[in-house]
Amino acid sequence: MIKKACITGAITLFTICSFGQNDNTLNENRSNVFSTAVQQYNTLLDSANVQMKYPRSSKNGYLTYVTIEEWTGGFWPGALWYVYEFTQDPKWKDAATKWTESLESNQFNTKHHDIGFMMYNSYGNAYRLTKNEKYKAILVQSAKSLCKRYNDKVGAIKSWNDKPSLDGKDTMRYPVIIDNMMNLELLFFASKITGDMTYKNIAIKHAEKTMQNHLRPDFSSYHVINYDTITGKALQKETNQGFAHNSTWTRGQAWGVYGFTMTYRETGDKRFLNTAIKMADFFINNKNLSSDKIPNWDFNVNQVGYNPPVTAQAINLTYIPKDASAAAILASALLELSNYAGNKGAKYKDIANQILISLSSKDYLATPGTNNGFVLMHCTGNANRLSEVDKPIMYGDYYFLEALLREKVSK
Repeated sequence: MIKKACITGAITLFTICSFGQNDNTLNENRSNVFSTAVQQYNTLLDSANVQMKYPRSSKNGYLTYVTIEEWTGGFWPGALWYVYEFTQDPKWKDAATKWTESLESNQFNTKHHDIGFMMYNSYGNAYRLTKNEKYKAILVQSAKSLCKRYNDKVGAIKSWNDKPSLDGKDTMRYPVIIDNMMNLELLFFASKITGDMTYKNIAIKHAEKTMQNHLRPDFSSYHVINYDTITGKALQKETNQGFAHNSTWTRGQAWGVYGFTMTYRETGDKRFLNTAIKMADFFINNKNLSSDKIPNWDFNVNQVGYNPPVTAQAINLTYIPKDASAAAILASALLELSNYAGNKGAKYKDIANQILISLSSKDYLATPGTNNGFVLMHCTGNANRLSEVDKPIMYGDYYFLEALLREKVSK
């Protein structure tokens, strides 16, 4: 038995884990992936420094960027922190610091729920690795901004502002998406460093509401729930990025496994552990999961009984794209969940290792000098808009690197 460091956002937990038969392969692959990341991110860093925008994906062969207020901005400095963590090269620390601190004004952003993705993945990792005290105040203010989107009657944090449903039939006035589970880690962190339980209590209430309405009896998940702000009741259960309202969008399912695992870690409440386990089991035992463990973008594409909204453009695709980002998120989640899941832990770790080996292969890992500077290939952003289909996406890289670091042996 060897002590391992399991990275959990801005916190490192040391747990006793056993190794499987793939560990030598994983150690070799980890070094190769980070070597690839160094080469690829040298290109991305040059481009980003010129543009002063955050690398996101590619379109028509060209690198695409987002501005400071877009939800994926924090993945870029977060990935740079992971490269620094592995290499210990000050160059990457300097780059990660620069791009993290460029997000400072987002601590006051209340326009959407993704302040956790934006600030915790950047400043959270920055604080974890540097212990720079000034980062704590920025994270606490970010948590305060996120809490402004909480409605006590609903018992959940509002994800988006008013938004038309995918079929255009309704306007969702209080949409909450499964992705929002990922932003709760910022709130737990804020309570720990301030002693103010307001943040943690809001996070718990949100997780409870998600358990109540986002999950089906088989522990597959809905993407979007629209709430009535007067009664707090769920009005519609829909999808925005999945194939159909009743289908299982795989990245959403992975968000759920990750989010409930993290919530259990922060609360010790076994309701959340049970939810994470059952969501994970639905994913890894799904008959439509391919042998390489990299899922299609939705488990139910083109299946009988799953009818996409007429406005969903995914029906125009001539093939079913994979989503390597969903696999990366799941792998990272399973590695942490394996520490809490008792007898199932070994299976979760083994599946995570299989995913990482697949993602480290030539089928998904970019050749340096290609893929517009990203590490992972074959991610899918929003198939219903034909947006970022079969493309690199920065959050895919981020969770892939995180998962590989969670597997790294602490000497």
